[in-house]
Amino acid sequence: ALEKKIVNSKAGEKIGLPCCHEIPSSESLDNYRVYWQKNTTDVVLAYAEGKIISQHERYKNRTEMDNRTLTLWISPVEILDNGPYQCVVQHLRFSQNSVVVCDELVSLFVTAEFSKPNITAEVSAHSCESTEMVVRCSSHGGFPKPKISGALNNVSVVWNASWVSESSLSPYNVTGKLLLNVTKDISITCSVEHNGFAKSTSLLLKKTNDCIPPTVPPSYNVITASSIIIIIFLLAITLAARYLLRHVCSHCCKPQDSVEEGVKECMKPPVSSKVTSETSSV
Repeated sequence: ALEKKIVNSKAGEKIGLPCCHEIPSSESLDNYRVYWQKNTTDVVLAYAEGKIISQHERYKNRTEMDNRTLTLWISPVEILDNGPYQCVVQHLRFSQNSVVVCDELVSLFVTAEFSKPNITAEVSAHSCESTEMVVRCSSHGGFPKPKISGALNNVSVVWNASWVSESSLSPYNVTGKLLLNVTKDISITCSVEHNGFAKSTSLLLKKTNDCIPPTVPPSYNVITASSIIIIIFLLAITLAARYLLRHVCSHCCKPQDSVEEGVKECMKPPVSSKVTSETSSV
């Protein structure tokens, strides 16, 4: 039965994949054939009688094997190195025959750290009561696919998250989005988690305070009432002026054909009552 082992590593590190056989001190690598394969088909590195007989192009200058423990060292490890590896060891007891002394699977799991989350907030609208904000949290360059979580004043929130990656074995970029209606200053936290590791960032969101209440235009009823009052006031002034004019003219003489005749008429002395009586007697 094939024994499966798991080796964890971070991208950029040097990691060793153990083999299932160790050459005793009484022997040397010259008596063995060793095959390190990936996915049981691609030969990463192969030795025969102490010499390299095959090496994968992608692993050149990044791999070497210990001549005693047969450990495969990879440096630096890349995300594309993820996957199962197989160590096959044959002992050359005779010139034409070989015996398999070891055949074992080892799984390599490579992770990459995400950048520290970056939080940005954009004001979309605001009033005296609240401020509407679009909040985004982003992180990049990590592996595998992460989880994104957050909190508002220590109360959990769910981000509208999206992930971007060129392939299943490429770094991920993650972005979370929130639409918030901020009525007071609050603290928001964004965390990006992967493979048991998490990175977090916090930001204080402040409500916009420079709010000027909008000027409310007078209503239609107010305008109508004001117009009526003004019209009534003007009519009252007009009527009062006409009344005063008539009252003053009632104390003056009646108008004549000319100014001079009018003056003469007004200058005639009044006829006494005595003369009138005498005239009547005659």
